Amino acid sequence: MLYSVDFLSKKIEEAVQNTSFDLKPKSLFDPISYALSVGGKRVRPLLTLLTTNMFGKDVDKSLKPAIGIEIFHNFTLLHDDLMDKSDMRRGMPTVHKKWDANTAILSGDAMMIEAYKYVTSVTSDILPEIIELFSTNTMKVLQGQQFDMDFEKRLDVTEAEYIEMITLKTAVLLACSLKMGAVLANAPSRDAELLYNYGINIGLAFQLKDDLLDVYGDPKTFGKNIGGDIVNNKKTYLLIKALKMSNEKQLAELLRWISIEKFDKNEKIESIKKIYNELNLKLISENLIEKYYLAALDCLSAVNVANERKKELISLSENLMYREK
Repeated sequence: MLYSVDFLSKKIEEAVQNTSFDLKPKSLFDPISYALSVGGKRVRPLLTLLTTNMFGKDVDKSLKPAIGIEIFHNFTLLHDDLMDKSDMRRGMPTVHKKWDANTAILSGDAMMIEAYKYVTSVTSDILPEIIELFSTNTMKVLQGQQFDMDFEKRLDVTEAEYIEMITLKTAVLLACSLKMGAVLANAPSRDAELLYNYGINIGLAFQLKDDLLDVYGDPKTFGKNIGGDIVNNKKTYLLIKALKMSNEKQLAELLRWISIEKFDKNEKIESIKKIYNELNLKLISENLIEKYYLAALDCLSAVNVANERKKELISLSENLMYREK
Protein backbone atom coordinates (compact mmCIF):
# COMPACT_ATOMS: atom_id res chain seq x y z
CA MET A 1 0.00 0.00 0.00
CA LEU A 2 1.28 3.48 -0.89
CA TYR A 3 0.78 5.92 1.97
CA SER A 4 0.41 9.69 1.66
CA VAL A 5 2.71 12.28 3.22
CA ASP A 6 -0.17 13.33 5.48
CA PHE A 7 -0.78 9.79 6.72
CA LEU A 8 2.89 9.18 7.47
CA SER A 9 3.27 12.61 9.07
CA LYS A 10 0.44 11.84 11.48
CA LYS A 11 1.99 8.46 12.30
CA ILE A 12 5.33 10.14 13.03
CA GLU A 13 3.78 12.92 15.11
CA GLU A 14 1.83 10.41 17.17
CA ALA A 15 4.99 8.38 17.76
CA VAL A 16 6.98 11.48 18.74
CA GLN A 17 4.32 12.70 21.15
CA ASN A 18 4.12 9.22 22.71
CA THR A 19 7.87 9.12 23.19
CA SER A 20 8.39 9.22 26.94
CA PHE A 21 11.46 9.06 29.12
CA ASP A 22 10.54 7.38 32.40
CA LEU A 23 13.87 8.15 33.99
CA LYS A 24 15.06 10.45 36.73
CA PRO A 25 15.78 13.23 37.32
CA LYS A 26 12.88 14.97 35.59
CA SER A 27 15.04 18.08 35.27
CA LEU A 28 17.17 16.15 32.74
CA PHE A 29 14.36 14.58 30.73
CA ASP A 30 11.57 17.19 30.83
CA PRO A 31 13.52 19.50 28.48
CA ILE A 32 13.81 16.59 26.00
CA SER A 33 10.06 16.04 26.01
CA TYR A 34 9.57 19.80 25.63
CA ALA A 35 11.98 20.03 22.70
CA LEU A 36 10.22 17.18 20.90
CA SER A 37 6.72 18.46 21.70
CA VAL A 38 6.96 21.95 20.19
CA GLY A 39 6.56 20.64 16.67
CA GLY A 40 8.67 20.98 13.58
CA LYS A 41 8.41 19.68 10.04
CA ARG A 42 9.60 16.15 10.98
CA VAL A 43 11.22 16.03 7.55
CA ARG A 44 13.91 13.49 8.39
CA PRO A 45 11.73 10.70 9.80
CA LEU A 46 9.24 11.38 7.04
CA LEU A 47 11.95 10.81 4.42
CA THR A 48 12.81 7.49 6.06
CA LEU A 49 9.23 6.25 6.03
CA LEU A 50 8.54 7.55 2.51
CA THR A 51 11.57 5.69 1.21
CA THR A 52 10.67 2.42 2.95
CA ASN A 53 7.13 2.75 1.65
CA MET A 54 8.38 3.55 -1.85
CA PHE A 55 9.98 0.11 -1.99
CA GLY A 56 6.76 -1.50 -0.77
CA LYS A 57 7.97 -2.51 2.68
CA ASP A 58 6.35 -2.19 6.13
CA VAL A 59 6.79 1.37 7.40
CA ASP A 60 6.14 0.33 11.00
CA LYS A 61 9.48 -1.48 11.01
CA SER A 62 11.20 1.78 10.07
CA LEU A 63 9.29 3.96 12.51
CA LYS A 64 11.53 3.61 15.56
CA PRO A 65 14.82 4.24 13.68
CA ALA A 66 13.12 7.21 11.99
CA ILE A 67 12.18 8.66 15.38
CA GLY A 68 15.79 8.15 16.44
CA ILE A 69 16.91 10.41 13.61
CA GLU A 70 14.37 13.03 14.73
CA ILE A 71 15.66 12.84 18.31
CA PHE A 72 19.23 13.33 17.06
CA HIS A 73 18.16 16.29 14.92
CA ASN A 74 16.49 17.95 17.91
CA PHE A 75 19.60 17.31 19.99
CA THR A 76 21.59 19.37 17.48
CA LEU A 77 18.98 22.14 17.70
CA LEU A 78 19.32 22.37 21.48
CA HIS A 79 23.05 22.94 21.16
CA ASP A 80 22.74 25.12 18.04
CA ASP A 81 20.31 27.46 19.79
CA LEU A 82 22.65 27.74 22.75
CA MET A 83 25.68 28.47 20.57
CA ASP A 84 23.73 30.95 18.45
CA LYS A 85 22.10 32.56 21.52
CA SER A 86 18.68 32.06 19.87
CA ASP A 87 15.68 32.92 22.02
CA MET A 88 12.98 31.27 19.90
CA ARG A 89 12.57 27.96 18.09
CA ARG A 90 9.35 27.10 16.25
CA GLY A 91 7.65 30.05 17.90
CA MET A 92 8.51 28.84 21.42
CA PRO A 93 11.29 29.71 23.90
CA THR A 94 14.44 27.65 23.32
CA VAL A 95 15.48 25.17 26.00
CA HIS A 96 18.35 27.31 27.28
CA LYS A 97 15.94 30.24 27.67
CA LYS A 98 13.15 28.22 29.33
CA TRP A 99 15.65 26.45 31.60
CA ASP A 100 19.34 27.38 31.37
CA ALA A 101 22.52 26.70 29.38
CA ASN A 102 23.68 23.78 31.51
CA THR A 103 20.33 22.07 31.08
CA ALA A 104 20.47 22.50 27.30
CA ILE A 105 23.92 20.93 27.20
CA LEU A 106 23.16 17.95 29.42
CA SER A 107 19.67 17.25 28.05
CA GLY A 108 21.13 17.45 24.55
CA ASP A 109 23.74 14.85 25.48
CA ALA A 110 20.98 12.58 26.78
CA MET A 111 19.10 13.00 23.51
CA MET A 112 22.14 11.76 21.57
CA ILE A 113 22.16 8.57 23.63
CA GLU A 114 18.41 8.09 23.21
CA ALA A 115 18.78 8.60 19.45
CA TYR A 116 21.21 5.69 19.24
CA LYS A 117 18.87 3.46 21.25
CA TYR A 118 16.07 4.13 18.76
CA VAL A 119 18.14 3.90 15.59
CA THR A 120 19.73 0.59 16.57
CA SER A 121 16.39 -1.12 17.28
CA VAL A 122 16.66 -3.06 14.00
CA THR A 123 17.22 -6.68 13.03
CA SER A 124 20.71 -8.08 13.52
CA ASP A 125 21.30 -8.65 9.79
CA ILE A 126 21.28 -4.91 9.00
CA LEU A 127 22.43 -3.56 12.37
CA PRO A 128 26.12 -3.08 11.38
CA GLU A 129 25.15 -1.18 8.23
CA ILE A 130 22.68 1.01 10.13
CA ILE A 131 25.23 1.83 12.84
CA GLU A 132 27.87 2.70 10.24
CA LEU A 133 25.44 4.84 8.23
CA PHE A 134 24.14 6.72 11.27
CA SER A 135 27.52 7.16 12.99
CA THR A 136 29.30 8.39 9.86
CA ASN A 137 26.68 10.96 9.01
CA THR A 138 25.98 12.24 12.51
CA MET A 139 29.70 12.87 12.95
CA LYS A 140 29.60 14.86 9.71
CA VAL A 141 26.80 17.00 11.17
CA LEU A 142 29.05 17.92 14.09
CA GLN A 143 31.93 18.66 11.71
CA GLY A 144 29.63 20.98 9.78
CA GLN A 145 28.61 22.78 12.95
CA GLN A 146 32.25 23.37 13.85
CA PHE A 147 32.97 24.73 10.37
CA ASP A 148 29.98 27.03 10.79
CA MET A 149 31.39 28.37 14.05
CA ASP A 150 34.90 28.68 12.62
CA PHE A 151 33.53 30.72 9.72
CA GLU A 152 32.16 33.33 12.13
CA LYS A 153 35.73 34.48 12.77
CA ARG A 154 36.69 34.69 9.08
CA LEU A 155 35.93 37.16 6.31
CA ASP A 156 37.49 35.10 3.52
CA VAL A 157 35.07 32.14 3.48
CA THR A 158 34.55 30.99 -0.10
CA GLU A 159 31.35 29.81 -1.72
CA ALA A 160 32.86 26.32 -2.05
CA GLU A 161 33.67 26.22 1.67
CA TYR A 162 30.14 27.31 2.49
CA ILE A 163 28.64 24.57 0.30
CA GLU A 164 30.88 22.00 2.01
CA MET A 165 29.77 23.27 5.41
CA ILE A 166 26.03 23.05 4.72
CA THR A 167 26.52 19.67 3.03
CA LEU A 168 27.88 18.43 6.36
CA LYS A 169 25.67 20.40 8.73
CA THR A 170 22.33 19.90 6.97
CA ALA A 171 22.34 17.79 3.82
CA VAL A 172 23.99 14.60 5.10
CA LEU A 173 21.33 13.95 7.74
CA LEU A 174 18.58 14.24 5.13
CA ALA A 175 20.59 11.92 2.88
CA CYS A 176 21.13 9.53 5.80
CA SER A 177 17.38 9.48 6.51
CA LEU A 178 16.61 8.50 2.92
CA LYS A 179 19.31 5.85 2.68
CA MET A 180 18.29 4.41 6.04
CA GLY A 181 14.74 3.98 4.76
CA ALA A 182 16.14 2.17 1.72
CA VAL A 183 18.39 -0.09 3.81
CA LEU A 184 15.48 -0.94 6.12
CA ALA A 185 13.50 -1.88 3.00
CA ASN A 186 16.35 -4.08 1.70
CA ALA A 187 16.54 -1.95 -1.44
CA PRO A 188 19.34 -2.47 -4.01
CA SER A 189 22.54 -0.66 -3.00
CA ARG A 190 22.53 1.43 -6.19
CA ASP A 191 19.06 2.75 -5.40
CA ALA A 192 20.07 3.44 -1.80
CA GLU A 193 23.06 5.46 -3.03
CA LEU A 194 20.94 7.38 -5.55
CA LEU A 195 18.57 8.31 -2.73
CA TYR A 196 21.53 9.43 -0.61
CA ASN A 197 22.66 11.73 -3.45
CA TYR A 198 19.10 12.95 -3.86
CA GLY A 199 19.18 13.84 -0.17
CA ILE A 200 22.46 15.75 -0.51
CA ASN A 201 21.06 17.92 -3.29
CA ILE A 202 17.67 18.48 -1.69
CA GLY A 203 19.50 19.25 1.57
CA LEU A 204 21.63 21.91 -0.08
CA ALA A 205 18.54 23.48 -1.60
CA PHE A 206 16.76 23.22 1.77
CA GLN A 207 19.53 25.02 3.68
CA LEU A 208 19.91 27.73 1.05
CA LYS A 209 16.16 28.27 1.30
CA ASP A 210 16.44 28.42 5.09
CA ASP A 211 19.17 31.07 4.84
CA LEU A 212 17.02 33.03 2.41
CA LEU A 213 13.98 32.87 4.69
CA ASP A 214 16.11 34.08 7.60
CA VAL A 215 16.43 37.37 5.74
CA TYR A 216 13.30 37.52 3.59
CA GLY A 217 10.81 35.35 5.47
CA ASP A 218 7.74 36.42 7.43
CA PRO A 219 8.44 36.11 11.19
CA LYS A 220 4.80 35.11 11.76
CA THR A 221 5.23 31.98 9.62
CA PHE A 222 9.00 31.40 9.89
CA GLY A 223 8.75 30.47 13.58
CA LYS A 224 11.87 32.31 14.74
CA ASN A 225 13.29 35.80 14.64
CA ILE A 226 14.14 37.13 11.19
CA GLY A 227 17.72 38.28 10.67
CA GLY A 228 19.41 36.04 13.23
CA ASP A 229 22.13 35.08 10.76
CA ILE A 230 22.86 38.74 10.06
CA VAL A 231 23.03 39.63 13.75
CA ASN A 232 25.45 36.75 14.42
CA ASN A 233 27.62 37.43 11.34
CA LYS A 234 26.86 33.95 9.98
CA LYS A 235 28.74 33.31 6.76
CA THR A 236 25.67 32.40 4.74
CA TYR A 237 25.61 32.25 0.97
CA LEU A 238 24.07 35.74 0.94
CA LEU A 239 26.84 37.32 3.03
CA ILE A 240 29.63 35.49 1.21
CA LYS A 241 28.30 36.70 -2.15
CA ALA A 242 27.80 40.21 -0.78
CA LEU A 243 31.41 40.40 0.42
CA LYS A 244 32.58 39.27 -3.00
CA MET A 245 30.25 41.38 -5.17
CA SER A 246 30.09 44.64 -3.19
CA ASN A 247 31.52 47.89 -4.46
CA GLU A 248 33.87 49.86 -2.23
CA LYS A 249 31.10 51.70 -0.39
CA GLN A 250 28.97 48.60 0.17
CA LEU A 251 31.96 46.58 1.35
CA ALA A 252 32.94 49.26 3.87
CA GLU A 253 29.40 49.27 5.23
CA LEU A 254 29.33 45.47 5.51
CA LEU A 255 32.68 45.35 7.28
CA ARG A 256 31.58 48.09 9.67
CA TRP A 257 28.51 46.15 10.76
CA ILE A 258 30.45 42.90 11.05
CA SER A 259 33.14 44.48 13.24
CA ILE A 260 31.08 46.49 15.75
CA GLU A 261 30.05 44.73 18.95
CA LYS A 262 27.34 47.06 20.25
CA PHE A 263 24.53 47.85 17.84
CA ASP A 264 20.80 48.01 17.32
CA LYS A 265 19.77 44.63 15.92
CA ASN A 266 17.00 45.95 13.68
CA GLU A 267 19.24 48.67 12.25
CA LYS A 268 21.94 46.13 11.43
CA ILE A 269 19.46 43.76 9.78
CA GLU A 270 17.89 46.49 7.65
CA SER A 271 21.24 47.99 6.62
CA ILE A 272 22.69 44.67 5.45
CA LYS A 273 19.42 43.61 3.84
CA LYS A 274 19.51 46.85 1.84
CA ILE A 275 22.92 45.86 0.42
CA TYR A 276 21.59 42.38 -0.41
CA ASN A 277 18.73 44.01 -2.30
CA GLU A 278 21.08 46.30 -4.21
CA LEU A 279 23.12 43.27 -5.30
CA ASN A 280 20.01 41.28 -6.29
CA LEU A 281 21.12 38.45 -4.04
CA LYS A 282 17.62 37.12 -3.44
CA LEU A 283 17.28 36.16 -7.10
CA ILE A 284 20.84 34.81 -7.30
CA SER A 285 20.17 32.61 -4.29
CA GLU A 286 16.83 31.41 -5.67
CA ASN A 287 18.57 30.36 -8.91
CA LEU A 288 21.10 28.29 -6.96
CA ILE A 289 18.30 26.66 -4.96
CA GLU A 290 16.61 25.69 -8.23
CA LYS A 291 19.86 24.18 -9.53
CA TYR A 292 20.20 21.83 -6.56
CA TYR A 293 16.51 21.01 -6.60
CA LEU A 294 16.67 19.89 -10.23
CA ALA A 295 19.81 17.84 -9.52
CA ALA A 296 17.92 16.11 -6.71
CA LEU A 297 15.04 15.24 -9.03
CA ASP A 298 17.52 13.77 -11.54
CA CYS A 299 18.81 11.40 -8.83
CA LEU A 300 15.30 10.40 -7.86
CA SER A 301 14.29 9.74 -11.46
CA ALA A 302 17.13 7.20 -11.75
CA VAL A 303 15.89 5.10 -8.81
CA ASN A 304 14.55 1.79 -10.15
CA VAL A 305 11.02 2.17 -8.81
CA ALA A 306 7.81 2.95 -10.68
CA ASN A 307 7.21 6.71 -10.96
CA GLU A 308 3.83 6.29 -9.30
CA ARG A 309 5.61 5.23 -6.10
CA LYS A 310 7.80 8.34 -6.14
CA LYS A 311 4.95 10.84 -6.19
CA GLU A 312 4.77 11.44 -2.45
CA LEU A 313 8.51 12.04 -2.21
CA ILE A 314 8.35 14.47 -5.12
CA SER A 315 5.41 16.24 -3.49
CA LEU A 316 7.36 16.62 -0.25
CA SER A 317 10.35 17.96 -2.20
CA GLU A 318 8.18 20.63 -3.80
CA ASN A 319 6.79 21.66 -0.43
CA LEU A 320 10.29 22.01 0.99
CA MET A 321 11.44 24.17 -1.90
CA TYR A 322 8.48 26.50 -2.00
CA ARG A 323 7.82 26.75 1.74
CA GLU A 324 7.56 29.97 3.70
CA LYS A 325 8.82 28.54 6.99
